[in-house]
Amino acid sequence: MTTPLQGVDPRFESGWAHHIYKMNFAIIVSKQDPAGMNIKNSLLELFEFENHKSYWKYENIKLYEVEQESIYCEDIDKIITADYLIFATKHKSEAGTNSLSVHVPGNWSKAELGGKDKTLCLAPASLVKEMFLELNEQGQNLGYEITLEAVHHGPCIEKPVMFIEIGSNEEHWKDSKAGKVIAKTIMNVLTKEIKVYKTVIGLGASHYPQPFNKLLLRTEYAIGQICPKYQMENLDEEMLLQAVKKNVEKIEFVLLDWKGLSGYKEKIIELLGKLDLKYQKIKEII
Repeated sequence: MTTPLQGVDPRFESGWAHHIYKMNFAIIVSKQDPAGMNIKNSLLELFEFENHKSYWKYENIKLYEVEQESIYCEDIDKIITADYLIFATKHKSEAGTNSLSVHVPGNWSKAELGGKDKTLCLAPASLVKEMFLELNEQGQNLGYEITLEAVHHGPCIEKPVMFIEIGSNEEHWKDSKAGKVIAKTIMNVLTKEIKVYKTVIGLGASHYPQPFNKLLLRTEYAIGQICPKYQMENLDEEMLLQAVKKNVEKIEFVLLDWKGLSGYKEKIIELLGKLDLKYQKIKEII
């Protein structure tokens, strides 16, 4: 437990997130993605988007349809002009669990599904929290598990970015009820004032980090970068400092799922000490 975070890019301490409302948002769906097409159809059905030549527009929100898979849309922020990007996509689960999920893209190690090796994207923690809370409202009677996911896969872009997904097989991807829940969630969040929360980054837990889900539901904290237990072997000083820097909101402290860190506890405490980063255990918060 130490003093302020060291080495933080001043831009991320300057209050970027204090004016999220009425910024320009881009919703991006892939033609190759049945869940993305499902969500796009729901957006156009439920909301009065204007049809432009290369996109649809609703006030400060533009909806784009792209040819490539979302995870390979490298540097799309150089082509699409927006302050925040939201990819609406499918999610594949080995367990086959039907889910609605949100997460930030990036790679803690080798880039096997888009993005760049050991490169994180800019996490919009308050936006992710608002989407997660709204999903829990909209999807409460749908029979889908609603969860955060740890940071994983591409694309690599420089603007604040998040994914919102339907999992985990073709039946679920094409479920119009799930598509409508995602569409309503996105639009309900983007068309109102988005609260700015105190923000942390999370270390530990599984890919579907239940302790961090509880954090968002039970407290006033948002969570940006999440490094799960299975990536702890790849977490070094460089990646931890990158995780602290690459958040829209200023990070209050590092949050540890102590039990979920398993055999990596000593390594993580040593890293936090070297970088003089303050931390708390999640059991102290929720």
